[in-house]
Amino acid sequence: MVVLGIVCATLCVLLQGCAFNVRSAKLTAEPFVPPTALPISPTLPSSESATPSTNTSADCTNSLSYIQDLTIPDGTQVEAGASIDKRWEVMNSGTCNWGEGYTIRLVAGSALGAPTEQTLFPARSSSKAVIQIAFTAPMDSDTYSSSWQAYDPNGQPFGDLIFIEIIVP
Repeated sequence: MVVLGIVCATLCVLLQGCAFNVRSAKLTAEPFVPPTALPISPTLPSSESATPSTNTSADCTNSLSYIQDLTIPDGTQVEAGASIDKRWEVMNSGTCNWGEGYTIRLVAGSALGAPTEQTLFPARSSSKAVIQIAFTAPMDSDTYSSSWQAYDPNGQPFGDLIFIEIIVP
């Protein structure tokens, strides 16, 4: 019986020691801090430019093919001063991926309250994309159109024109 008591007492001390270590481990553990991304600043040899490379006609071919109007079909009547959410489905039918520096610009007609140059939605070669521009209908009754062209980072136009035509009654 005495041996059983000693074994139980020893076992209790050992278990309390384990429990104590677990508690102390929890108290001394540092909280988890998720990593954060830092900007990468590559070191370039003095002969290289810090300007990011862009697609040029020597590297690939730019092209945009109009597929369809997704909103506001041509000839839609729109109330004076109304907000217009125009979307076109297009295909990047070239071999260049559209990325930084690609824009879409007003080339004819009225800007209809939209900025005349906007970033072109990034799209990989041979993929579909949606171009979206927010317009505002003019206050005067008339038929209005606005034509837009894609431009590469070197300022060269490419692809099909896209446009909107509305009627303000």
